[in-house]
Amino acid sequence: MSVSGPPVTGTEAPSASPAAPRASARWKRGATATVAVASTLGVAAAVAGIAGTLQPHRVPELPPGPGDAAGSIETVPSSTGSAPDRDGATAADERPSPDAARTADPSPRWLDSVSEATGVPRRALEGYARAQLALVREQPDCLISWPTLAGIGRIESGHGTVAGGEIGGDGRTTEEIVGIPLDGSNGTARIADTDGGTLDGDGQWDRAVGPMQFIPETWDEWGVDADSDGEADPHDIDDASLAAARYLCADGRDLTDDDGWWEAILSYNASRSYGDDVLDSADRYAGAAADAV
Repeated sequence: MSVSGPPVTGTEAPSASPAAPRASARWKRGATATVAVASTLGVAAAVAGIAGTLQPHRVPELPPGPGDAAGSIETVPSSTGSAPDRDGATAADERPSPDAARTADPSPRWLDSVSEATGVPRRALEGYARAQLALVREQPDCLISWPTLAGIGRIESGHGTVAGGEIGGDGRTTEEIVGIPLDGSNGTARIADTDGGTLDGDGQWDRAVGPMQFIPETWDEWGVDADSDGEADPHDIDDASLAAARYLCADGRDLTDDDGWWEAILSYNASRSYGDDVLDSADRYAGAAADAV
């Protein structure tokens, strides 16, 4: 299963093992490791103008792990209280309760400083950070960190702003983001309606929805109620970020490894140029955060 966006064609088609540049030693893996797990779909075609404005002046590096300075998150005790211990890693398709994994929340100070340094809207950053923290205990070997999720969120929807709104205090976009019909035109895949238009309002074709751009069929499999408000909502940055993280970490991937990171990103959207755009953004965010913390 892959994510939304135009199909891979011509020189954009990646090889079975993409020849991604190897990361340098800039992001040293620390003794502690946080993690994330898998999920989602993107409609990058709808936000093509967002990509390309964060072009680095050097070859971007693989995002840091959660134990690295740039990938770590300063936390405070969770408002939901301590969770019972879980034995061993959790398979992605078990979809455990987020409350069972959450032991801490990102601190307001960390959110303020990193949001200011990176330009990632604070409420969007909170969603990406919560996904990383929640998954530390689910899949500690995945080592996904918030810059990867932020890179995807930027390219997919401008962190929830592409429709002219923003992510509200409750985590939901103030304007729902719904992509173009996936009818095989405009370079899209051809995906007939799978949910009767329940999520995307289209009873003929599927459309990617929300800040992380899930198609209905993928959301049906990976959707999660991360903030325990009683609904798994793809328009909610907390739900969408956790679902995306689980999707990316599926199949035992290590997202601090070149092969693992590229396999995850290309499963989200099978376009090498899309992956390059995500990597550019994630690298810039990590660099700015490292200078801020």
